[in-house]
Amino acid sequence: MASSISYVDMERTADRLHRFGPLLAELFPEVAQFGGMIESDLISIPSFARALSHPPEAGALWIKADHALPIAGSIKARGGIHEVLEFAEKLALDHGLIDSDSDYLQLGLPKARALFGRYQVAVGSTGNLGMSIGTIAAALGFKAVVHMSFNSKKWKKDRLRKLGVQVIEHAGDYEKAVDAGRREAEADPYSYFVDDERSLSLFLGYSVAALRLQSQFHQSGIGVDARHPLFVYLPCGVGGAPSGIAFGLKQIFGDHVHCFFAEPTASPCFLVRMLHPDHAGISVYDIGLDGNTEADGLAVPRASELAIDMMWPLLSGVFTVKDDDLFRSLYLLNETEGIKIEPSAAAGFNGPQMLLNSEAGRHYLAANNLTNKMSGATHLLWSTGGLFVPDDEYVGFLARGKTIVAGDRNFALTIA
Repeated sequence: MASSISYVDMERTADRLHRFGPLLAELFPEVAQFGGMIESDLISIPSFARALSHPPEAGALWIKADHALPIAGSIKARGGIHEVLEFAEKLALDHGLIDSDSDYLQLGLPKARALFGRYQVAVGSTGNLGMSIGTIAAALGFKAVVHMSFNSKKWKKDRLRKLGVQVIEHAGDYEKAVDAGRREAEADPYSYFVDDERSLSLFLGYSVAALRLQSQFHQSGIGVDARHPLFVYLPCGVGGAPSGIAFGLKQIFGDHVHCFFAEPTASPCFLVRMLHPDHAGISVYDIGLDGNTEADGLAVPRASELAIDMMWPLLSGVFTVKDDDLFRSLYLLNETEGIKIEPSAAAGFNGPQMLLNSEAGRHYLAANNLTNKMSGATHLLWSTGGLFVPDDEYVGFLARGKTIVAGDRNFALTIA
């Protein structure tokens, strides 16, 4: 499977998003000034680095701010929106509404919306993918249905309902929500299911981030080569989004980029699968974990086999973080840089310390001849969600993080 897609597929995906740019700009004013491009900033975070006691000689820290991606407010925006756009494009082509030379603004007109309104777009989600799919599907005129697991945040369900999305709540976990959505869609020829576990369209939508990052690096004067390695730390749930991004980064930067996935200690489904290469479908429940974590977007019991297949030859490592680490990082980031994220978005923030200070991390650096190259390194913390978190929820996140930091002498001293 990994050899079935390439850089060319990434370019084709980027081209599709470009074709839809004018329509997205019309539907969502927040991206109008960017021509409909859905992208996030690359932000230097020196104050946060100091709060973490990250030594300058170990490389610079940056954030890829997907917590602020417009329209959907999370890393899921690119992939989720791309797949719905690809489905809309196919319907429009099949029904003769557009051709290869058409202005895609036509897909916002009543004739196109009438066509889309005959179809249902469905997805199973713990939260952020549902926000992405539901938002774009409803905006185009589809009947949007999001199956959400028991640990999905109430405010995400409320937001979707206000947009006209049907939210179906399930007593089970992410896996149960996805299975219910998939079965319902299979029984309806006018229902299209966005399959977070199996979709190449989602995967390629996520991969486009690497093309945009390459341009941002150039604008910021950041080099990536043998003397300037790039380390990327990506929060991981089922694995589709971080795998798509990692795939794209490896296509562009090759051996000079090193991608690490970060998972909650209670639900490290990707790590569990990587540790059991002969046990496809193994779950965190199978090894005695309960999957309970405040990182709702990462609360997944079983990894995507598509993502696993793609990452076997590409992924540098996986590490886990406790929920307290998420809230500590969330609080420190707000205090030092004024950046607002949700807990799951902070999963990768322990990555640089673990790489530099753990036995496994130091072994990786030595084995790859990187130990003496760290002064020229770039550490990229990939954030994932937070833009639409209600203020009262966020105040609670900060209070929990502040309490954790207050009990941590090292961090308290660093901030002072």
